[in-house]
Amino acid sequence: YVAYSNNGICRVEDTVTMSMPDGKKEYYTLLPINEPTAKIYLPLDYQGQRARLAMNGEQARELCGKIGELEVLSVVNEKERERVYKEAIASNDPYILAGVLKTISARKKEREIQGKKSTSIDDRYLKVVENQLYGELMHALQVNKEELEHIIKS
Repeated sequence: YVAYSNNGICRVEDTVTMSMPDGKKEYYTLLPINEPTAKIYLPLDYQGQRARLAMNGEQARELCGKIGELEVLSVVNEKERERVYKEAIASNDPYILAGVLKTISARKKEREIQGKKSTSIDDRYLKVVENQLYGELMHALQVNKEELEHIIKS
């Protein structure tokens, strides 16, 4: 299984050779586990950050155990917030994604105390991060969302 940024966890089904204008290329065929009819082709020689091996159970438990130690992201200028979130998500690093999750959660609590609503940017990126990170953790730990939230909080 691979964690493929916005597509979540994908099962590597096969490798295929496709003819392209510049010659034949080999691709992994990826099947997103949450979209059974979708198919993604990832070049075998792919070097980017969007795809990486998915965490196993041990790695997921380790991450969950370290969430309390993670720093919230420091964003001094509100105009930079969206850029910081986008960069974190593009990194496809589960520890950075957990930091974004912790940052947004802390901001939401702080704004609630002040009697303010959460911002649309925070709401939008919270959904993206939850889909990406929670999906991977639930898959690795073989738990549902409620069980995962309990694990993370504890």
